[in-house]
Amino acid sequence: MSENVLGEWLVEAAAALGVEAPGREVQTAVLDLARDVAHNVARPGAPLTAFLLGMAVGQGADVQASAAALSRLATRAE
Repeated sequence: MSENVLGEWLVEAAAALGVEAPGREVQTAVLDLARDVAHNVARPGAPLTAFLLGMAVGQGADVQASAAALSRLATRAE
């Protein structure tokens, strides 16, 4: 998927949900987390863990710190 298509999708999806589209740093943190979970825990865990991250961020958690903590947890799971 090209960066432009992904960016357009995120803007459209965010608008549909009434939220702000994630910037490049947040996109990278979430994608890195999904990779770590998919490779070290289980592939289906990637979207579910991203959902948990979103729930935590929705309750006020810092996205970067939370994603990093979950990535560390996932890489210990090997």
